[in-house]
Amino acid sequence: MTQPYELTASEARKLIGQKKISSVELLKSCLDRIEKVNPIINAIVAIDQSVAIENAKQADKKTLNGEELNLLHGLPVGIKDLCMVKNLRSTSGSLINENHIPNEDDEIVKKIRNEGGIIFCKTNTPEFGAGGNTTNKVYGTTVNPFDIKKSAAGSSGGSAAALACDMLPLANGSDYGGSLRTPSGFCGVSGFRPSPGIVPTVDSSICLNPFSVQGPMGKNVIDTFLLLQAQADINCNDPFSSFNSLSLPESLNESDLSSIKMAYSSDLGCAPVDKNIEKTFLDKIETFKQNFKSSVRSHPDFLDIHNCFEIIRGFNYVSSHGEKYKNQKNLLGPNVVDNVKRGLEYNIEDLTWAHVEQTKIYKNFRSFFEDIDVLICPSASVSPFSHEKLFIDEINGEKMSSYMRWLALSYAPTMALPCAWSIPCGLDHLNLPFGIQLIAPAGFDSKLSEIACALENILNANEKTKRPKPII
Repeated sequence: MTQPYELTASEARKLIGQKKISSVELLKSCLDRIEKVNPIINAIVAIDQSVAIENAKQADKKTLNGEELNLLHGLPVGIKDLCMVKNLRSTSGSLINENHIPNEDDEIVKKIRNEGGIIFCKTNTPEFGAGGNTTNKVYGTTVNPFDIKKSAAGSSGGSAAALACDMLPLANGSDYGGSLRTPSGFCGVSGFRPSPGIVPTVDSSICLNPFSVQGPMGKNVIDTFLLLQAQADINCNDPFSSFNSLSLPESLNESDLSSIKMAYSSDLGCAPVDKNIEKTFLDKIETFKQNFKSSVRSHPDFLDIHNCFEIIRGFNYVSSHGEKYKNQKNLLGPNVVDNVKRGLEYNIEDLTWAHVEQTKIYKNFRSFFEDIDVLICPSASVSPFSHEKLFIDEINGEKMSSYMRWLALSYAPTMALPCAWSIPCGLDHLNLPFGIQLIAPAGFDSKLSEIACALENILNANEKTKRPKPII
């Protein structure tokens, strides 16, 4: 018999609306699942159980009274621990904020509540989201549900692992250099990096530099898109906010892939990729490329993407964490320290060059999509690695020049301000989850989501490419 915690968000929302399951029943089922599994995985790091149950009871009253129900009515939602949740410990994974209890919700949390979501827990993240492995000095390490010796990746590793284990039906994430996409790939779930402005970003220290975005995560594309609909909004404090956020369809339809031109690349021409991951990817492509109108092995020209990314990232980290580095360095972990230190070494000429280079990359990217609808590549360059490692320092015998270099498959497209899905695509050569990215230019969120929905159904119909589920 299917337990409530096993339901997808869309299934649960339908059953709640039909009065076949209560919000309280669903929440308690998730809490029981967390109690059983989370001591092993360490994905959930703070819970507001009593308030959540009371909110679920109020949701059930609305249902029974026949009131109009919002998008997420009665659905438990996990919030990445970079976001502030009123009266719930919110640390950002840092000793600096170890005992921080916010007095109010972040805007995205308010939006989820307003759409009926039951905010009940925080999911683990590396300190201030800086890292490709979800570990910090406050809560420790989130492990991979498919192999507890492996990493769930980062920085949205807590959200991804919790979803994979059915601890919750929906979770939010955030993405700069793959923080949402890589964990989705490592844990066999779905995640979406929306175009800048679709989900308003109002808490950034540099809001005119829209590389970091909030985004939804779920067990499948339909669920993830449901959370996107709830997160999307217009907010004048985000200069990239536009009416595009209101153009998302009420329901997600499958795209006709026979009309879609697809390009694919194992390395985007710039990323170090493990030779086994490359083989896995090319083998997976062969199972579904015939469903598209056309397919070509190609990619945009990302020029000197690595130096460009590191300079702009350094600039962002100095703006966000420079004061902490100056005054509280002893409390910061190595990833934040490294990023700020690197940023301080650059000068105005470096920054000028990086912005000029990034503009060229952006134009190359847009030009590439003049005759291509979607670009597909792996979600990660490597298979899930030991959770004791902070990052991958070597691929195919090549030493990585920074802790971020192994994430180039994600950060290269980031510099072109795309929208991008990560969806499960079976298992890799080590029988661990393998994910693929679907990438398109900014503003193509709806079209790309329809393509992802159609492709997901094709993948799930094939034993070699269907979404894997952990035995735990």
